[in-house]
Amino acid sequence: MISSIIQNTLMITSFVLVMMLLIEYINVISKGNWSRNLQSSRFKQVLITAFLGLVPGCLGGFVVVSLFTHNIVNFGALVACMIAAFGDEAFVMFAVVPETAILLSVVIFFIAIATGLTVNIFVKKFPAPFGPEHFAIHHADTEHTHTDVKGNWLYNLKHLSFQRAILITGIVLVITAILLGWFEHAHSPGDMHGHEHAADIHVHDEHLHGGQVHHDHEHHYGDISGIMLEERWINILFVAVSLVALFIITVVQEHFLQEHLWGHIIRKHLPRIFLWTLGVLAVLHAAEHFFDIERWVRGNHLYILLLAILIGLIPESGPHMVFIALFAGGAIPFSILLTNSIVQEGHAGLPLLAESKRGFVWMKAISVAVGLIVGLSGYFAGF
Repeated sequence: MISSIIQNTLMITSFVLVMMLLIEYINVISKGNWSRNLQSSRFKQVLITAFLGLVPGCLGGFVVVSLFTHNIVNFGALVACMIAAFGDEAFVMFAVVPETAILLSVVIFFIAIATGLTVNIFVKKFPAPFGPEHFAIHHADTEHTHTDVKGNWLYNLKHLSFQRAILITGIVLVITAILLGWFEHAHSPGDMHGHEHAADIHVHDEHLHGGQVHHDHEHHYGDISGIMLEERWINILFVAVSLVALFIITVVQEHFLQEHLWGHIIRKHLPRIFLWTLGVLAVLHAAEHFFDIERWVRGNHLYILLLAILIGLIPESGPHMVFIALFAGGAIPFSILLTNSIVQEGHAGLPLLAESKRGFVWMKAISVAVGLIVGLSGYFAGF
């Protein structure tokens, strides 16, 4: 549905831009000291980004992508975050199989750190599309005090510029959309082939005997779409972050708003992120009309493992939820769920694809390699 694609695109773009705005503001206020502190330790970068990747949803991934594309964190840190992240699927897992979700988070966290540190051994420097200076600290910024940078909100509103008016309106619309629930359940274009089907999902244990498939029993574990939220708390968090962004837009001086928020984030980043996200989601939505992913994964576990990796390549939340459904019903082992979680990162890969295609390809290649090693080890070990 076109409205669903646009809804997801606006949600992702809003998340990314708000986080970029906050990062830009912090960088200017601290005159770049926070980013230099993070750059001082490669281990610290991997540890922090892996932790951010574990945050349910894609917010943490969006932050790390922004840091990587500005060369503030290294490539190993990016890989660690993307391996640790499993997007909106985390909400479903904590609701349906909470014990498994906790176990998966712990296991994948250590895998992410080990992978990130290993990558840093072999990759000393990876070209990012922008340098730290792209979070530009202009002379006009450094010559003002902290109080000056804040500006005067009353004066700014009385002498409202076109750019400030647009930014304020945009943030207010985003906050309103969240409060009205417009962004809720926006997990994928098809959302597991529609919520109307999610209420009656049954998973069968299939046992192969002499080449015949026998459905011995079935498990019904409820309405995924009904418990999927519980995503509401992340929406509340995003409202809080957006309110901070609104405050920043209102109080900063005109130079900061024109050069950093408008000239840098809106003009340079917004069109590329929006168009790439819209294009990818449109292609995925069209593909769902021709392929039934849930049926694909039923069969030999080795083939399912390979499919878990292939489907994990999709930079989007939604298609991966079928593995949660199958695991919750006992149809697939933990190793396949873990493999898919390692390779996929939810929506966080979309802004990376828009900003650094080379970074996206190499990140995915490493994630696939790690997922294949872990998955095959689990498959032959019998878990």
